[in-house]
Amino acid sequence: MSKLKTYIVEDSPVIRENLIATLEELAPVMVVGTADTEAAATYWLGRNVDGCDLVIIDIFLKNGSGLGVLASPTLKLTGAKVVILSNYATADMRRKCLELGADRVFDKSNEIDSLVSYCTRQADERDAGTRAASGR
Repeated sequence: MSKLKTYIVEDSPVIRENLIATLEELAPVMVVGTADTEAAATYWLGRNVDGCDLVIIDIFLKNGSGLGVLASPTLKLTGAKVVILSNYATADMRRKCLELGADRVFDKSNEIDSLVSYCTRQADERDAGTRAASGR
């Protein structure tokens, strides 16, 4: 199974490093970059439009917010799947994130296993699409 090139937007260095270690160990994920602010994330995404398959975004960032990244036109240009991973995954916040274009919303405190499963499914679907396109 090929790995999903993943970009992570998370302001906590401890959470970011633990998330990277968990995803790279348990899911078909290769982290290609990170940001801890809205501006850094949108800058990277704007310069790496084809640079990732998946973007994982926290809502609260050092400067700006994950909602700003989610609403950014540059994010939509990437064609990447977008998930929100936050401790603030209330029903209202989930609805808002989905309205802004998130594919899924996961709660950091109790849905990491679901995020790992999601990543595995996305890689499987992408590989199946690649095989179908090549006639295998």
